Amino acid sequence: MDGSGPDGGSDRSGSREGDAASDASRSSDASRSSDASRSSDASTHGPADPDINDLLAKLDALSDTVDEGHEREKVRQTISLVERMPGSAAFTTRITKYTSRDMAEAFVGSVLFALPLLVEGGVFEIATWFAAVTPGGVPVFLLAHVGFVLLLTAGLLYFADFRQIEISHPILGVIPRRYAGILLVSLFTSVFMLALWGRLHEGDPTGLERVSRVAVVWAAAAFGASLGDILPGESQGEDISELDLDLDFDD
Repeated sequence: MDGSGPDGGSDRSGSREGDAASDASRSSDASRSSDASRSSDASTHGPADPDINDLLAKLDALSDTVDEGHEREKVRQTISLVERMPGSAAFTTRITKYTSRDMAEAFVGSVLFALPLLVEGGVFEIATWFAAVTPGGVPVFLLAHVGFVLLLTAGLLYFADFRQIEISHPILGVIPRRYAGILLVSLFTSVFMLALWGRLHEGDPTGLERVSRVAVVWAAAAFGASLGDILPGESQGEDISELDLDLDFDD
């Protein structure tokens, strides 16, 4: 017999089926390997059509990985340089520095929004109300108003979509410098203008009423300071890093 019978044909058919299955398996493995390679390349090299914002994202990630202070400063300088490049969306929407010019802009915004209240008698009426409602000796409405000012300022800076504010060098590692600066500038403006215009002591108010008058004007001043600071975008000048009072307890 020469093997051309039924058994021989069956062997050859089974061999061909096995070869086809093997080829399909190798093709599937190659496809998976190719997909994994492309995925690895995408994660390593970034998107296929990168832009300046992708570069900023990479630099932000890099700044979180470096340990030395001077290395982080170099990364921040590079980020600032990229942000000032034409064509970058961060050029108009992102704010990373806090400068003395920001303080000046906050002061101007405080004055503009506080001025209308200085000629209104309603400030005195609200202050009297704050000072009168003191259950157990606690001015609850005044404290609620102060909390409202703090939340309003934080919301305008970090939750509204006016600008993308980056927090760097927080005071004591917790309090953002811009947030503290706006609150302090607006509070100083409120006290200064009330005293300058003779509205702080008019009518011989009590100490609590004076504080309440300042708090009422402070709400409008803080709102104006926030807008005056962030709406123009990032200011030119050196970052006020001296406000970095972070305490290092490891030393």
